[in-house]
Amino acid sequence: MADILEEIVAWKRMETDRMKQVCPEAALRKRIEEGIESMHCTKCISMAKALAESDTGIIAEFKRKSPSKGWIKEGGKASEIPLAYQQNGASAISILTDERYFGGCDAFITEARRSGVNIPVLYKNFIIDEYQLYQACGCGASAVLLIAACLSKKECARLMDSARQLHLEVLLEMHSERELEYAALEPDMYGINNRNLGTFATDTDNSFRFAGLLPEKAVKVSESGISDAETVRTLRQAGYRGFLIGENFMKTNEPGKALNHFINSL
Repeated sequence: MADILEEIVAWKRMETDRMKQVCPEAALRKRIEEGIESMHCTKCISMAKALAESDTGIIAEFKRKSPSKGWIKEGGKASEIPLAYQQNGASAISILTDERYFGGCDAFITEARRSGVNIPVLYKNFIIDEYQLYQACGCGASAVLLIAACLSKKECARLMDSARQLHLEVLLEMHSERELEYAALEPDMYGINNRNLGTFATDTDNSFRFAGLLPEKAVKVSESGISDAETVRTLRQAGYRGFLIGENFMKTNEPGKALNHFINSL
């Protein structure tokens, strides 16, 4: 199988360049600084704190599509499902904003905020440029995802610093042992992705393998491939406090109720 991550990142660079032509970075930055774009933003809500203090730590994901499986819920509404997640016990919400591969957009976060979502929201995309951080801030995100596999350590450090200047927390995602060196950058949350972004193969054992290699007091997040409560229980025992779950809920008729059932089974 071709390396999907390389394809996505190449597209993301072209997409970002086109966006800059429509709305130059200086103009976008000015709009953010003036507060026009951040009227729905709740950056003061700490996702790291919410996960650390939660009994469940479920980050329920609004994910309509994936490169490996196609549409999961093409008609899923950002004005309904994220709020249903909140009402049914989510500690935080992740919203896919990539359009080409995941069927998302930045407006989904704004729609979720307008519907009444006031818990932390993760802007989940393939961030390779500071421009995207302004987009995340503008649509109402509380935190952003930075993926080690997409960035050099120097690039990651620079983007992390820029995110914090915008009062956005950072979930730093790692997958391989080589990427664990990025943990020294001290993000707000340390994510271990159970999915290989090159092949999209998933193995939850990845989180268990790396649990003891992360800082002891870090807010650790296990991402992808989690489908049962027993896995969450054992991951919590291994030191994880956040569990990103999307497809398991989105493939059902009522994702909010599916989340509620999952939490009750914990």
